[in-house]
Amino acid sequence: MAYVVQAVWTARAGEENAVADIIRIITPLSRQEPGNLGYQAHVCVDDPRRFMIYERYVDAAAFEAHRASAHFQKYVVGDCLARLASREVVAYEPLDP
Repeated sequence: MAYVVQAVWTARAGEENAVADIIRIITPLSRQEPGNLGYQAHVCVDDPRRFMIYERYVDAAAFEAHRASAHFQKYVVGDCLARLASREVVAYEPLDP
């Protein structure tokens, strides 16, 4: 069973390129985490300031390990969050195991 997370980030005006660059940095690093099953980022076709990241982990603990990782703390917490106008993170579990 996978633990799925959907993160939707909206960059502040003029910050979309910097946010995209940060996502490009953290994507391969996140995919290398032991509990990661998948990590795919997307940009909205109608709004280049809006990003959706679809993440899959073996369990909730693996997701928490991701959030505690050095790269997440450095690039997301230390840089990206200040560039966002909004951020929504929603976790999902399978309906039927």
